[in-house]
Amino acid sequence: MAYRIEYSPEAEVHLQSLTARQQAIILDTVDEQLMYQPTLETKNRKLMRPNPLAPWELRIGDLRVYYDVEEESEAVVYINAIGVKERNQVYIGGEIYEL
Repeated sequence: MAYRIEYSPEAEVHLQSLTARQQAIILDTVDEQLMYQPTLETKNRKLMRPNPLAPWELRIGDLRVYYDVEEESEAVVYINAIGVKERNQVYIGGEIYEL
């Protein structure tokens, strides 16, 4: 079963703040990795500790995609935020975010 992928307005703003190359990498990888079995933990996908952002994280090099999955009524992956990891900090929309 294929999941529909929806980007929140905030995630779209985060995406626009990245370079064109980073945007292309994220869009391609999200489609590839999250279209099928987005809740299957892999080396690049993990269930996070409880936080206000999202329960799941997709790692794409130094890029991070934070998402939630709706499986009850319809199969949808909601992309909540997109950030860049530098050392031990994540920058989302140009601001440091504590997870």
